[in-house]
This record gives sequence, C-alpha cells and structure tokens, in this order.
Amino acid sequence: MSAESDSIMRLVLIRHGESAWNRLNLFTGWTDVDLTDTGRQEAADGGRALRREGLDFDICYTSYLKRAIRTLNIVLEELDREWLPVTKSWKLNERHYGALQGLNKTETAQKYGEDQVKIWRRSFDVRPPALDAGDERDPHGMAMYREVNADELPLSEALSDTIARAWPYFQKRILPEMRSGRRVLIAAHGNSLRALVKQFDHLGDDEIAGVNIPTGIPLVYEFDAQMNVTDKRYLGDPAAIEAKMNAVADQGKASRPA
Repeated sequence: MSAESDSIMRLVLIRHGESAWNRLNLFTGWTDVDLTDTGRQEAADGGRALRREGLDFDICYTSYLKRAIRTLNIVLEELDREWLPVTKSWKLNERHYGALQGLNKTETAQKYGEDQVKIWRRSFDVRPPALDAGDERDPHGMAMYREVNADELPLSEALSDTIARAWPYFQKRILPEMRSGRRVLIAAHGNSLRALVKQFDHLGDDEIAGVNIPTGIPLVYEFDAQMNVTDKRYLGDPAAIEAKMNAVADQGKASRPA
C-alpha cells in the first residue's frame, strides 16, 4: 500500500457563534449581523475545544460575513494562531434567504404554516421569495461584493444553489491545500457548511434536510486520499450538542419551546 493511500487528511468546520438575529429568530441569510456576547463565548469555547484536542492549522477560510469572520478571529486568538493566513470568499456565505431576510421565523410559520416555512428553510431546491432588484438588501449594491460578477450574485437561493457555489470552491481552492498536507479550518454558516457536509457524507437531497449544525461547535472530519470519510466527530459534550441541534430544528416552528 502506498504512503499516499495511508495518508489522512483532516478538516475542521465551525459554524459561527450565535448572532444577533439568531437570538431574535430572524431569517438572516446575507444580512451582515454581528455576534452576541453568547456567540463570542461560543466561539471562544470552540477555540478552547480545539486547543484541548491539540489541533493545529496552517490555513483558514471564511465567508464575507462578519459573524463568521469574528468567530474565526476569536478561535484563532484562543489557539494563539492569529498570524495564520485567512482567505475570505463570498462563496462560503450563508444561503441567501431572499425576501425572508429580517422576518421572524416563528411569526412567518404562524402566517404561512410550518410546512411552508420548512420548505423554504430545508427543501433542497425550492427558493424563498426573491428580493426585488434594488432592494436595500440586494447584494448588487453592496461594497463587499463590488469585485464579484453581478451575474453570480443571488436575490434568493435554495440549498442546491448554495452547493453550486460552495462545493466547486471547496474542490478548486481548499481541497488542493488539504492534499498538499496543509491543515485547514473553515468558519462559515449553517447552510454553507451543510452544503459541504452533504457532499462529504454522500447524503441524499431529502436526508440533508434533517442535518442541523450547532453554533460554535467544531466538527472534525478525517478523510483518506480518495476523500472517503474515515472519521467524523463534534468536539464537546454530546448532550449540549444535541440540545443545540434541536434548537436549530425548532426555529421554524409556529411555537417554540420556552
């Protein structure tokens, strides 16, 4: 057996900590909201969990959105690795929720029904209602996207659209770094990470609907040379992780647990 076939590639994913709109249970998407104090604590806890595991990194990737960027910065501070190179790409942004952005998920479920909100939140290929061009939330008018081809910027996205930008970016930019032996950390969002998880775990379009990624919890993947998953684990208390996953799943319900 060759040395290459024996090699293991490790990748760590972390969803940003709680944001201000997570706390208010609002559809966020590409709206550039900041972390809450809880979110900053979650990021710090995630960094400490990585340090306890003895995990180190050579290069990091994140989105254009400050909740992911600041999560990564806090993690790197905990690891004493603030000097690491960081690449930012809009292709790792959260899924664009279109005209739903800024709406309360519970109130939207009460108005349109939980089934409809679940379709908007979790269906593979159904887009939420799109923004009107020129809306203040339209990314075409935002400075952070001024170098992006206008034809690539969405006014709404399904998960399939998020995969269509995030997965090729991973294959082209991140996977070669992993294959070269560099240790990679990605700080991103619930849906851009679900886009990667779907491909890593070979999940069906219906199966990915049941995947809930908790905030601030490092997810460690190990792959063989053919990108088959050999190990996958969250770092942290299993009961706490499950509670966070359930909280994510409950966000679109017409009534939420107190």
